[in-house]
Amino acid sequence: MGGEAYVSRARWTWKALILALCLWGFNSVSSAARLSASRQKLEVQKHLNRLNKPAVKSIKSPDGDVIDCIHISHQPAFDHPYLKDHKIQMRPTYHPEGLFDENKVSEKPKERSNPITQLWHVNGKCPEDTIPVRRTKEDDVLRASSVKRYGRKKHRTIPKPRSADPDLVNESGHQHAIAYVEGDKYYGARATINVWEPKIQQPNEFSLSQLWILGGSFGEDLNSIEAGWQVSPDLYGDNNTRLFTYWTSDAYQATGCYNLLCSGFIQINSEIAMGASISPVSAFRSSQYDISILVWKVKAKDQSVPLDNFVETHILARFRKSFHLDEQTHPWQYQHPGSQRRALVDAIWQ
Repeated sequence: MGGEAYVSRARWTWKALILALCLWGFNSVSSAARLSASRQKLEVQKHLNRLNKPAVKSIKSPDGDVIDCIHISHQPAFDHPYLKDHKIQMRPTYHPEGLFDENKVSEKPKERSNPITQLWHVNGKCPEDTIPVRRTKEDDVLRASSVKRYGRKKHRTIPKPRSADPDLVNESGHQHAIAYVEGDKYYGARATINVWEPKIQQPNEFSLSQLWILGGSFGEDLNSIEAGWQVSPDLYGDNNTRLFTYWTSDAYQATGCYNLLCSGFIQINSEIAMGASISPVSAFRSSQYDISILVWKVKAKDQSVPLDNFVETHILARFRKSFHLDEQTHPWQYQHPGSQRRALVDAIWQ
């Protein structure tokens, strides 16, 4: 009897000990999870503080974005150590003749009365000496695989310019059509791109139309400058068509980012916000809207910036209402299979 009681007490002691160990393990895992979440939240907040500079004025866009008017010298580009004392060049030393010469551009009154703009413009504009910057939200960063990867492209197979076949799909499932030139020295390019709002089926999908300038090989030394429009729920959290830029100097590995989400790209325009929604967009058998993008390279004036690290390249975007779809003739177009909608691109290389 006494032996049975002793065994019984021993069993209860072991059960209590096992239960205590289980509870301790659960509490340890729970504490570790809370600590990890706390660290992530702190890391995200620090990154938001780096990106979202103090604003002179803030404008609430109808699509939910907040556009902060940041003093031009306080933008994220100047976080880079090489650009700390950089003097902003408000006008390029060289401008390609005949391309985007605003003095020679004449528009019909009807076109001027219904211009293509960005959605936030309906609620205000940024003052002089500031630039509009789309405010980054916590949810934007949390959608990325990590804080470090936010605003950067996923390292994937890069579509090589070998085909304009819209059914061409590369190893990553990227379906694309490309019109390209190669084999010579080019110092700039211009593209006029029809603006649409394609429907995205999955959050990790995207659609875009862009001007894409490449240098180097398709290895680790690839240099890329990109500009155009894109629909990317993963990056922006919605299906709006947005103006974007991207750059990299090492094949999308450690350098570069979208828009102003890292240092390296200096903006001087006070009217256009990188990453902001474009409005209106083209509709089938209705009004058509274009953006014209000009990218050109000039010699940098500021010799204090090592030219091995930076090349002065200018990106200029102009929005306009174009002709009716049925009246347009373009040298290249991409028509989505099973659809009567067309994405049209005019391009000039120099």
